Amino acid sequence: MFDVPGLAGLMRDVAARKVRLVEVESPKPSPFARSLLFGYVGAFLYEGDAPLAERRAAALALDSTLLGELLGRVDLRELLEPAVVTATERQLQWLTEERRPRDAEDVAELLRLLGDLSDAELAERGVAPDWPVALEGAKRAIRVRIAGEQRWIGVEDAGRFRDALGVALPVGVAQAYVEPVPDPLGDLVARYAHTHGPFTAAACAARFGLGVFVVEQALRRLAATGRVVSGEFSPDGAGAEWCDAEVLRMLRRRSLAALRREIEPVPPRVLTTFLPRWQHVGASARGVEAVAAAIEQLQGTAVPASALERLVLPARVADYSPAYLDELCASGEVLWAGSGAIAGGDGWVTLAYADTAPLLLPPLDESLALTPLHQAALDALDGGQALFFRALSDRVGSVDDADLIAAVWDLVWAGWLTNDTLAPLRTLLGGGGGAHRAKPGAPRTRYRRPGRVALPSRTGPPTVAGRWSRLPERDTDPTRRTAALADALLERHGVVTRGAVAAEGVTGGFAAVYPVLAALEERGAARRGYFVEGLGAAQFAVPGAVDRLRALADEHRRSTTALVLAATDPASPYGAALPWPERVVAQEGTGHRPGRKAGALVVLVGGELVLYVERGGRTLLSFVDDDDALAAAAKALADAVHTGALGALSVERADGEAVFTSPCAPR
Repeated sequence: MFDVPGLAGLMRDVAARKVRLVEVESPKPSPFARSLLFGYVGAFLYEGDAPLAERRAAALALDSTLLGELLGRVDLRELLEPAVVTATERQLQWLTEERRPRDAEDVAELLRLLGDLSDAELAERGVAPDWPVALEGAKRAIRVRIAGEQRWIGVEDAGRFRDALGVALPVGVAQAYVEPVPDPLGDLVARYAHTHGPFTAAACAARFGLGVFVVEQALRRLAATGRVVSGEFSPDGAGAEWCDAEVLRMLRRRSLAALRREIEPVPPRVLTTFLPRWQHVGASARGVEAVAAAIEQLQGTAVPASALERLVLPARVADYSPAYLDELCASGEVLWAGSGAIAGGDGWVTLAYADTAPLLLPPLDESLALTPLHQAALDALDGGQALFFRALSDRVGSVDDADLIAAVWDLVWAGWLTNDTLAPLRTLLGGGGGAHRAKPGAPRTRYRRPGRVALPSRTGPPTVAGRWSRLPERDTDPTRRTAALADALLERHGVVTRGAVAAEGVTGGFAAVYPVLAALEERGAARRGYFVEGLGAAQFAVPGAVDRLRALADEHRRSTTALVLAATDPASPYGAALPWPERVVAQEGTGHRPGRKAGALVVLVGGELVLYVERGGRTLLSFVDDDDALAAAAKALADAVHTGALGALSVERADGEAVFTSPCAPR
C-alpha cells in the first residue's frame, strides 16, 4: 500500500519550500523505477494476445540494457526488421546511391571512415581506379597487405595497422603518422563495429587476419566502456553477436518506425480481400468436414434459403453436395431454422450447431397468430417428437393436406419447426421459386406400377418430406445470448466493426455486444484497436486476424481473382462493414441502388466491387471503368450460370441504360 498521508505531507513541504525538487538524470533507473520497468517487461512477456507488430514495437521501445539484465541476454533477433538491418548496413558501408564518392577527396573521407578497402571494394562503391592512385601520389593513402589481400588505407592509420596487425608500411610515411596509440587493435575493431551491422567475432577476425580470441578480447574491452553490445541481433543469424551501441540504437529506432508504420490501419479495400479468405471462400476444402467448418463460421446469421446451397456453401466447399448438409442435420449435429419468409416462396434460414442453437437461433416470430391448426401441430410435436408429415396429419386430425402444409411452413418461417433434412426446402425452391433462381431439378416421384391406384404417401408431399420436430427452447438470458453472439461474430468476421454488427440485424445493435467484446479484450480473447481505416476506433479482432489482415495490405493490389457472392453473404463487406461505393449513389437516374437484398449478387475482382446484379439478373450496376475487370466479372457470372449456381441471366439494363449502349458495353 502507498503511504498517502506521507505523500500529502511531502507535497505540503514542497509547497512551503521546505523541500526542494532537483531533477537528476542517472545512467540507471532507481530501485523504484526499476520495479516499474520490471512490471512493464513482465506485462510484455505474458501479453501474448497482442498482434505481432504491436508486441515487437513494445519490445523495441524497452531499454535494451535493462532488458538484458532481466533476461540475461539482449535478444532482438525476433524484433529487428531484416530490411532495416540490410539497408542500414549498406548505408554505413557507403553502398547506397546517395553516398557515392564524387572525386578523390570523397575517397580520402571514405578511407578515413571505413578503414581498409580493396580495389574491388572501392569499385563497388563507384570509385574510379585513378582516384586512390592520386591520393597515393599526394602521400594521403598507402597500399598495405592485410589478411593476404592488397588494400588501401588512409595514411593517418598507418601506425594503427602496423602495431595492431604487424603490416609492413611502405617507405616514406611521415613520422607523425606512425606514432604509437594506446589501443591500436581496439581502434580498428571499434571502427569495424561502427561501420557494420550486427557481426560475429569470427567475421571481424577474418577481416583482419587475426585469431578469434584476440578479437573477442578487444570486443570485451570495448563492451566494458559501453561502445559495443553483445547479444543476438540479426534476424537470420545464429549464436552470439556484437554490435556498436550507436548502430544498435539506430537499428532499434528505424525498426520501431517501420513497425509503427506497419501497425497503422489498413485501407478499407484490404478488408474486401481479407474477409472472403477468412471465411475460406474459394478454398479447396472438401467433404462433410469442410461443410461443418463453414457452418461453424456461419452459425447464427440468416441467409436466403435460395442462396444457401447455390452460392454460400459452394463458395466455401469445393465439392459441395446437399448430402453433406443432410448428413450433419440427420445426425443431430446441425439444426436449421427459418428466420422469416421472403416473397416468392423464399425465406431466411439460420444454421447452428445443436449445442449452441438455444443461444444463437433467432427468437420466435411473435407476429405469427397461432391458429388452432398451428397449435395442434405444435402439440403433436411436443416432448421431443419427430414425425413424418402423414403421421403428423393423423395426430392433428387434418383432412386437408394443403392447409396443414401451409401451417407447417408458417411455423418453419416463424422459427418453431425444423426438419432432419433440407429436402422439403429444396423442393419448395426447386420450381423456380426463391430469390436466387437456379435450374429446376427433376421432381422426385414414388414408383408405381401402371394401373395401380395412387395412395397418399406416408411421408407426405415433397414440400413436407422428412421428419418434422420442434426447435429447442431459446435461452432467454440476455447475457448468455450476447456472449455467444459476440463469439460467433468474432469467429465469422475476424475483425468485428460496427457496420458488420448492424448488417446482421443484432437486437440493440453494436451497443448491445460492445460490453461483451470489451470483456473479451480484458480476458485476452480479443484485441481492440484501429485496424481498418475509416471504420471507427472500436474494432475488435481475434488473435491472428490482425496479422493476416496486415499481410494482405500489399498482396490485394496484385490479386485478380473474381468471386460471385450473394449480396447478403457474410463474406461480402459491402453494405455492412463498408459502405457501397459512392459512384453508384451519384447516378440518380438509374432507379436502382445497391443493397444487401435477397436475390442480389455482387461480383468482386481482386477484392474490389465490380458489378452489382439486381434480383432476377435483368439489371446490373458497374463500379469500375477497367475493361479487364469488367470482362473478368462477366466471365465469372457466366461460369456461375453454366455450373447451375444461377439460373439463366438475361441482362437488359446496365447503369440505367440499355445494356448495349451502357458504359458496360464492349468498347
